[in-house]
Amino acid sequence: MTLLIIRMNVLSEKRVELSQTIASLSVSTRMEKGCKRCDFCQSIEDENKLFILEEWDTNENLMMHLKSEHFSVLRGAMNFLQEPYERTFFTVSHPVGIEKL
Repeated sequence: MTLLIIRMNVLSEKRVELSQTIASLSVSTRMEKGCKRCDFCQSIEDENKLFILEEWDTNENLMMHLKSEHFSVLRGAMNFLQEPYERTFFTVSHPVGIEKL
């Protein structure tokens, strides 16, 4: 499983517009092959800090997503950011629930 975390610091006057765009794109992303999760979050401490968390069954499906029209639209919407977004990838080989610890 591969996790993608995108961290963004949006211009305050563009926060609502970007949030609506991301929420709309999240619906399409969830329907893509291999997408197990696509969550959109806002920081409790700073409403202009937004996060996307995606979980993919394989790295190949994630790479297809990153080349998709949905992700291209998201990159275009990144013009509303105060600074470049951060993208972090994590590979999880055997997820373990807390009940097994």
